[in-house]
Amino acid sequence: MITMANLIVSTTNNNQPMNEAVKQVATRIMTGKKEITEGMMNAVEVAIRSYDPCLSCATHALGQMPLEFEMFDMDNKLIERKIKG
Repeated sequence: MITMANLIVSTTNNNQPMNEAVKQVATRIMTGKKEITEGMMNAVEVAIRSYDPCLSCATHALGQMPLEFEMFDMDNKLIERKIKG
């Protein structure tokens, strides 16, 4: 029986920088585009994996990383939605 544990979980610690990395990658490669491509999704996935080794190992074991992508225009109108994985 565990009576006390102090866990440092990379997902929790890296959540903010991971979100910022995804935002930077998405802004750089998706601005002005009208379609979500496989290359765009891969670039975002790389940004996530670089900050979260636990998530990376887990998804490598499964052979996929389920991600949902939504692209909006300047008026916040949904242009496209794709699910990878």
